[in-house]
This record gives sequence, C-alpha cells and structure tokens, in this order.
Amino acid sequence: MFTGIVEEIGTVRHSATTPSGMRLEIGCAKVLERLAVDDSVNVSGVCLTVVARDDHSFTADVVPETLSRTTLGRAIRGTHVDLERAATPTTALGGHIVQGHIDATATLRGRRSEGGGARLTFALPKELARYVVEKGFITLDGVSLTVASVSKDAFDVALIPHTATHTTLGSLREGSDVNVETDIIGKYVERLLHAR
Repeated sequence: MFTGIVEEIGTVRHSATTPSGMRLEIGCAKVLERLAVDDSVNVSGVCLTVVARDDHSFTADVVPETLSRTTLGRAIRGTHVDLERAATPTTALGGHIVQGHIDATATLRGRRSEGGGARLTFALPKELARYVVEKGFITLDGVSLTVASVSKDAFDVALIPHTATHTTLGSLREGSDVNVETDIIGKYVERLLHAR
C-alpha cells in the first residue's frame, strides 16, 4: 500500500526486454535509504517488487499484464519516474489509499498555468468514468490528487506549486499519457451494491 505522496523523481538507467516482460533499473537516492530486495516500490503509480539494488539504483521486473496497462513499456534510459516506498503502520496518510494497481492510462489534453502551479485536463477513459467524481481522489503516475472537475469525457486536476516541481506531472506535455488508479473505496462500494 502507498499514499500517493511522491518521495522523489527517479531516472531509468536501463530498460531491457526479458522472457518474462521487461527489467528496469532506476537510479534514485532518497528511496534507497530503506529499500531492500523483495520490498514494494511505487514507480509512476505501478507497484513493483525490488529484485536487486546497489548504492545508486534498484531493479524491478515488469510483467506483460503491467506493460499492457501502463506507460512503463515505453520507459527508456533517461525517463523520469515518480517514486514512493511502501507505507508502514507509522506512515502519515497524507494522500489516500493507493494500491499501485493501474486501471488504465489517460492522455493529457491541456494544461494552463495557475500561479506556480497548473491546471491539467485529461481525457476520461470510458471504463473509468463511473469512478471519477468531483472532489474525489485519483492517482496519476503515483501522485495522489483531488479531482477538480469532471465532464462527460474529461477531468481536471490542479497542481500546487510544490507538486508541480516535485513530481513528473509538472513537466508533462500535452498528448502524454499517465497511469491512472481510481479510488479503491468506490470500486468496493460498487461491488457490494451489485452483490445485493
């Protein structure tokens, strides 16, 4: 489990196709402080397992299911990724409950500056529309955000200056895709109501 509060921006040092999908080596500093083999780490919204690490990077495998649902299959050397270590019982829940299980990707349609921050408009994938609600939680590339507004085919989020400078969303360009995880609570409520 994660909170959606990004700890640092890492950089892909190496990516390679493997018989089981893809292997990524990600350079970082802060996240490595208490990261061991077998730990979970959130990489741009995706929960991955650390399979190796050294003093400057960690390595994780990405299976075909994850590659088909996320942007990680396009990660090449130099790609920046948002990173967060798994939450512990003493972690402050500054964001919301994030699993690292991606529902779909969404495309940035537009952005406008708001002071030192920004307002971002994303296409709303049809299969996610029922889970995206105004003032509800959403996770984009591992970042916990509040949905500012929703229309039939789009939704907006607002980035404060800190989020714009401390996550990859601040430099996102129109036409780029992000990994989307909707709020797990809404999914469980829907499932329970259907069961009745």
